[in-house]
Amino acid sequence: MTATYSKKEKLKSKKLIDQLFTEGQSVSAFPLRLVYLGTTFDDEVIAKTGVSVSKKHFKTAVARNRIKRLLREAYRLNKASFFNNLTTQHAFMILYIGKDMPTFVQVESKMKTVFDKFSNKISKK
Repeated sequence: MTATYSKKEKLKSKKLIDQLFTEGQSVSAFPLRLVYLGTTFDDEVIAKTGVSVSKKHFKTAVARNRIKRLLREAYRLNKASFFNNLTTQHAFMILYIGKDMPTFVQVESKMKTVFDKFSNKISKK
């Protein structure tokens, strides 16, 4: 798996996002929360991922966009190690639920933690 985050891998479908929040399960590693749902896509990507930051905690778009860039970059750099053993297709939404502006190191370490929890939960099934 390459270390890119292409347009095909982005979660954009409103129906799928609604389904993700109604039927999906989640794991948390503060300040990140990962909501996931096993599903099928028309294209052959293994995972579609979206990121979100609360407008309630970060009023300015500049702050929200900065955090979203950090989340996407941490995901992009580490997704190969997360999904090498994943066989089914999944939809993911990564939510930043903290109230403070994070650094990249913090986001990356919590991203690894939350995906380790996801892997453990999936492997138990």
